[in-house]
Amino acid sequence: MPSIKTAFAALSKVATFALLTAALGAHAQSSSFFPQEAETAAAEAALARDYLAAKERWHNELAAFARADQERFPSPGGVVFVGSSTVRMWTRLQQDFPRVPGGVVNRGFGGSTLNDCSLFARDLVVRYKPRQVVVYAGDNDLAEGRTPLQVLDSFARFANAVRAELPDTRISFVSVKPSPSREQLLPQIRETNHVVSAYLNLLPNSEYIDIYTPMLGADGRPRMELFRGDKLHMTDEGYRLWHAVIAPHLPSIAPAPTASLP
Repeated sequence: MPSIKTAFAALSKVATFALLTAALGAHAQSSSFFPQEAETAAAEAALARDYLAAKERWHNELAAFARADQERFPSPGGVVFVGSSTVRMWTRLQQDFPRVPGGVVNRGFGGSTLNDCSLFARDLVVRYKPRQVVVYAGDNDLAEGRTPLQVLDSFARFANAVRAELPDTRISFVSVKPSPSREQLLPQIRETNHVVSAYLNLLPNSEYIDIYTPMLGADGRPRMELFRGDKLHMTDEGYRLWHAVIAPHLPSIAPAPTASLP
């Protein structure tokens, strides 16, 4: 007779499959989640309206990225970090990952959602032709009232947009972090991380990077020393933790061999 733990694990898998099926049925195609047919004219028109509205809302941030590209356009084959203020405020991102082939590009824009990232996938990811994209977003979506399945749908649209033009680019999703200021959202954050992780298990050349677990203390609550006074954005210690967790997931130039002594 199976144990209660075994039975619960089986039920959890069934529930996850049901969630993924409900949220991503429109995206499924054979062994991956990519649309089989072009979107309808009405859906395309709605997407165009959303994109134009987002461009207006994020005009200053997009203009700053355009100026940076004019000064020095990133080399293809690097790693693009995209997402919300947690990415934008990682000011030492390039210094923290100096051995990444092709370099690291920071395209974080504060206050953004995963829905925004999906709308700007071509503007902020595809145009740079990276070998890997690391995306962090989702907590702002939840704070604005979106459900975990809606966040999952936004991530699926982001992944589809990237893979449509860059089929070999690796997609890495950094789990939604447990911010103390949003502790009341922890159940939704855990569910979001769970369903996105399950989705990534079915998406080739992708991965889920768990920063949620190491940011919790022994009491299961967010570690306050990792966060600034606003209890939302991270301290230097928080970014050191992120660096330690994310670094093994990035490509790296092997160090030059040292000359042997005679």
